[in-house]
Amino acid sequence: MKTETNGSNSNGAASELAIDARSIVKVFGLGDARTVALKGANFSARQGELHLVVGPSGCGKTTLLSVVAGTLNWDEGKVQVFGTSLDGMKRSEITDFRRRNVGFIFQQFNLIPTLNLIENISVPLLLNGIRRRTAEDKAGELLKRVGLAGKETKRPTQLSGGQQQRVAIARALVHEPRLVICDEPTSALDSETGHQIMDLLTTAARAPGRCVVIVTHDPRVYSYADRITQMEDGRVMAVLDGEPLQQFVHSTH
Repeated sequence: MKTETNGSNSNGAASELAIDARSIVKVFGLGDARTVALKGANFSARQGELHLVVGPSGCGKTTLLSVVAGTLNWDEGKVQVFGTSLDGMKRSEITDFRRRNVGFIFQQFNLIPTLNLIENISVPLLLNGIRRRTAEDKAGELLKRVGLAGKETKRPTQLSGGQQQRVAIARALVHEPRLVICDEPTSALDSETGHQIMDLLTTAARAPGRCVVIVTHDPRVYSYADRITQMEDGRVMAVLDGEPLQQFVHSTH
């Protein structure tokens, strides 16, 4: 095992950091209800990398990624995303940065049931001020890329779980974010659909200047990782790369 913050990843991409989070502390609640969710956690992810974050439930994985994405305030530490420091930024500035640079994929899809697929995928572009016609044209292109051409006017409830997740991926990628953050994107899917989803995310991670980070409990997807960060009790315990990563993947199958 080894912890790294630089070097080349397994696909030979440049080693510039997409994420550099240092000594992150996050506390929830006060008094007897006080819980320290992150205890000085350090986390980095590289451009061109598909990076998994694993560990037991409640160990701080989602909290850490929420801090990195700027959706959750933290109490101590420093966070840089693609060279931009989130420290001291106003909430409105972080929101603007996130809208332009971060895409989210959730286990529960979070699609809007009253909108058709094209309208759902268009939402990030419309929030960034893109004209509706342009946004919908690009949404149509993404729908084809995820294998759902011809379903443009369907509602999310008319799709299978795997199809809904593909729409969620298209929505996350449509504004070409540099960072894609995924929370358990495959755990509710069958094996074949899960591998299709991971193939799409791997392609996204390989795009120049991009990074995909996935929080997961699903050992079926470990083999896709360039690196795996292991967390426990609010701390990063190890970062697996190279041979230790391969040994870990083999041990979970």
